[in-house]
Amino acid sequence: MWCIPKVTPEFKERMENILNPYAKPYDPKEPVLCFDEKSKQPLKDTRQAQQAKEKRLKHSDCEYERNGTGNIFVTVEPKGGYREVAVTKHRKKPDFAKEIKRVVKLPQYRRAKKIHIVLDNLNTHFKKSFTETFGARKAKRILSCIMFHYTPKHASWLNMAEIEIGVFSGQSIKGRGGTEEKLRMHAKIWQRERNRERAMINWKFTVKDARAKFKYGAGSGLS
Repeated sequence: MWCIPKVTPEFKERMENILNPYAKPYDPKEPVLCFDEKSKQPLKDTRQAQQAKEKRLKHSDCEYERNGTGNIFVTVEPKGGYREVAVTKHRKKPDFAKEIKRVVKLPQYRRAKKIHIVLDNLNTHFKKSFTETFGARKAKRILSCIMFHYTPKHASWLNMAEIEIGVFSGQSIKGRGGTEEKLRMHAKIWQRERNRERAMINWKFTVKDARAKFKYGAGSGLS
């Protein structure tokens, strides 16, 4: 759902700052990644589910038991057909910083000149998280190859990681999840199969479309 209260100059600038990299041809030297997270609390049944007459169905009690906390980080490279999924207990500053560091250190990104990362404005998604987690010197080294592209407020739909999380949720983590270990296992299997398929995201919304949709011209309210 598009929820746009007002198309401000900042909104236009941030939107085009994301749509321009999306429109460029695939370049392994400047990969475009999209990052997002999803809370998923593992829940377990208090009574064992019973098989229904129809083999594909089960009868489950509506009562459940909370089984800890869970968070899912999803990073996807839409034009590279690659994604990484990580399950953590929390999504605090160190969790975010460590996950970004892990992803950018993957073999396929080590030689990149610049790694573009699209993400939202959650209070952990900023350079301060790296400094607090790794110290100023190491944080500077990690961030030297990264360019963050922040979605405008109320425009998380511009982040293709939301599409990938939707696919993951629909294909792999329906229901209660059970335990953190089970959630991690589902994530690992889904990631492997989806990467094997090299599943891409065919993004079609361009700067030209945005200017027509929101009725503004080139340079209109842009710095």
